[in-house]
Amino acid sequence: MPKVKWFVGDLTAGFCFEAVKKLGIRVASLWPASAACLATMFNIHKLIEQGLIGDHGWPERDETLQLGPGMPPLQTSLMPWMDKTGVPIAHPSFFEVLSRINKFSDFAEVVVCNSSCEAEAGAFKLFPRVLPIGPLFADGELRKPVGHFLPEDERRIKWLDARPDRSVVYVAFGIMAIFNPHQFEELAEGLELTGRPFLWVVRPDFTPGLDQAWLHEFRQRVAGKGMIISWCSQQQVLAHRAVACFVSHCGWNSTMERMRNGVPFLCWPYFCDQFLNRSYITSDRPGRRAVAPDADGIITREELRSKVEQVVGDDEIRERARLFKDAARRCISQGGSSYENFE
Repeated sequence: MPKVKWFVGDLTAGFCFEAVKKLGIRVASLWPASAACLATMFNIHKLIEQGLIGDHGWPERDETLQLGPGMPPLQTSLMPWMDKTGVPIAHPSFFEVLSRINKFSDFAEVVVCNSSCEAEAGAFKLFPRVLPIGPLFADGELRKPVGHFLPEDERRIKWLDARPDRSVVYVAFGIMAIFNPHQFEELAEGLELTGRPFLWVVRPDFTPGLDQAWLHEFRQRVAGKGMIISWCSQQQVLAHRAVACFVSHCGWNSTMERMRNGVPFLCWPYFCDQFLNRSYITSDRPGRRAVAPDADGIITREELRSKVEQVVGDDEIRERARLFKDAARRCISQGGSSYENFE
């Protein structure tokens, strides 16, 4: 059996790096989220010393800060380990692991990140030892299946093929977001109100307790205009000519995929680093590229309809998305910064 020479691991699994090194194996670490998120983890102890957060990650005071020039603004109540109510999302031991990431990275000879110099110049200037190698993708032709969370619905490409260019609103919230029935219905009827064709990914566990009779009636009402599926190849969908707008939770993989394909984004963050990612995405259009909840914390149907129309109809947003697409493709093409880092 060949001897293992390298160990490649996620930084959050860094507690095993020291043991691996003791076995004489070299360590490379991958950080799959944004470099700005990693920079926040590297600064946890400093944030505690400054009295901005407590020992378990809770905010000590509500404040907006910036870790360095060119970095997105960061709210103490919306740190990457918190949900939208300002509460840590997991057991304190999870925050303890995150606070040790700086130490974990010291065991790695190299830390690579699914990002690009153009997307996060400020973050990479702050931490030059972190190397961007993204946007990562399976293959240029999008033919290689990889990382499917659920079985894919194969109908979606034929359905998209039958739609006009830049007409479809694509909606997906990743693998962890959970909506209550009220929010689900507002989202559904907001999509209907846009009058645009939509492709909506709804996991089987997306909304526990949803009225199935209501959902059946909604499906019948939007048949031909909207398509609801349980899962799909997002890379293929975002590369399709028919997609006009991506309504997303702002997960980093989704952010990188939409950047690589030049798709305008409407932000609907749910928790963790998604609020930080929103700060990047909305830097040029703060009020027009993110939905805003009402006094009860609900994104209403009218809010969604209005924001979709603003994003789809904004030529500057569409042009900025195209520029990011060009920059992303330069990074991963031969001679590009991500290409050279990967090599």
